[in-house]
Amino acid sequence: MKNFSARDAKNQFGLLIDTARVDPVVIEKHGRPVVVVCSVEEFDRLRRIASKHSDPTKKGSE
Repeated sequence: MKNFSARDAKNQFGLLIDTARVDPVVIEKHGRPVVVVCSVEEFDRLRRIASKHSDPTKKGSE
């Protein structure tokens, strides 16, 4: 996972998007991680997993 400072994320937004499409990117502010940017596909995958864990009636695995 790659890290960007908040300043670099702002100044290199296109690169941030391209990078996050391949692998999630941690955005740091004052040296501390504050958010993660990921692709829509990765976000959807994580939501499906979370949904299965929160609803015991759903079965199956990723």
